[in-house]
Amino acid sequence: MYTGNCLCGGVRFKILDELEPIQVCHCSQCRKAQGIAFATNSPVKATAFQLDSGAELLKSFEASPGKQRVFCNVCGSPIYSKKDALPGVLRIRVGLINEPLSVRPVAHFYTGSKANWWSINDDLPQFEAAYEPHLNKA
Repeated sequence: MYTGNCLCGGVRFKILDELEPIQVCHCSQCRKAQGIAFATNSPVKATAFQLDSGAELLKSFEASPGKQRVFCNVCGSPIYSKKDALPGVLRIRVGLINEPLSVRPVAHFYTGSKANWWSINDDLPQFEAAYEPHLNKA
């Protein structure tokens, strides 16, 4: 089990399952939503996500048709995203998790639109777009 919370602590949650490997997303939406060069996400079954507090603080933004980004409306912390095309899967922002993680990044996605000022300096696979078979594992 893992616990997590937003910056202000108003949104608190548990993940009642193991995490999938971390996905590093460089798409322009993730860059703008996080305010950094990339987002680090782990797909989690929605049934394994337990919101302990802060339901009233959660706001959702439809970033593109069928894709919701959920965040704390007090501190702005991104909590997760979800797609209609992947029902039952939440992409949790792993920076919110309190415990040490045993999973590591598996690949870089959407490198075709990565920030030109950020260099990828590891040996992980890089995909210009998403590699959907991997994303459907959760």
